[in-house]
Amino acid sequence: MIFAKELGATLRACLADDPRVVLLGEDIADPYGGAFKVTRGLSTDFPDRVRTTPISEGAIAGVSAGLALAGYRPIAEIMFGDFLTLTFDQVVNHITKYEAMYAGQAHCPVILRAPSGGHRGYGPTHSQSLEKHFLGVPHLRVVAASLVHDPRRIFAELLQQTSPALYVEHKLLYPENLTLAENGRIGGLLASEHSSPGALPSVFLSAVPRERCTVTVLAYGYQAALAARVVERLALEDEIFAELVVPSQLAPMDWDPVERSVSATGSLVTVEEGTAGWSWGTEAAAVISRRLFQRLRRPVEIVASDSDIVPSSKLKESSMLVGADRIDAAVRVAAA
Repeated sequence: MIFAKELGATLRACLADDPRVVLLGEDIADPYGGAFKVTRGLSTDFPDRVRTTPISEGAIAGVSAGLALAGYRPIAEIMFGDFLTLTFDQVVNHITKYEAMYAGQAHCPVILRAPSGGHRGYGPTHSQSLEKHFLGVPHLRVVAASLVHDPRRIFAELLQQTSPALYVEHKLLYPENLTLAENGRIGGLLASEHSSPGALPSVFLSAVPRERCTVTVLAYGYQAALAARVVERLALEDEIFAELVVPSQLAPMDWDPVERSVSATGSLVTVEEGTAGWSWGTEAAAVISRRLFQRLRRPVEIVASDSDIVPSSKLKESSMLVGADRIDAAVRVAAA
């Protein structure tokens, strides 16, 4: 199923299964159904619990916090992830702190959904991947949508928690087909899953068994989809074998599946669309270098977008943001 439709069906199931769930966001009501049409049809069927808001991300976050404290389970859409910046005070100084400040007697389980990322020519303020700025916030779960993770399973888990979460959805995932593992495979790749207690699952993808792979690629979201194509092509065309690790949870990060893979391959490439520096990839490099220093054959390769604003020109945008060519080049270097 198309990812956007499956995500919409997931939200429908959340509303149907739990009367505490409410959806908030700009223009999410019918007939518009949200900027990316994920919520189309939901306000018609659940008119009291799917509500369009004013154009104020700060207000969306604040109202969501109040609803959560009152016992509801708000799922709030930020129309473009760029405007998560307008929720930062609410998230950092309020939503994530209530449970600890009140010794577990208050809970604020807000879920923020945020379409993010570029490659669509939307320009500097509608194309960013800003999730790295939220990764170090205590008590905030940061989760990345991908084509290999079932959103129904993710949201079922998030709605069981009392802590808040940020769910990042790269825009280019919406028209793609969800590709969940069947009989241990996804397309032409072997597929398996690892779940640690308290963490959402990570998926392993490779053309050959791990023991034959010479590099681990760690990627999430749409970049994981690009990396999977690179992994398959390199195996078929050049007999360069890599294992791709696709986490669904970016923070707190479950490092166990990454360690398992890198312990076997001896090399790591991290991939993200966010800008280079002070990022998820640099944290991964620091953690894995510390834990597996004796097993690494070479320094960790970090693939990220140029440290600059995203251009409006699609040609310039494609040269600034991470694409398959950068992933390919880094994997070749790391596998050598």
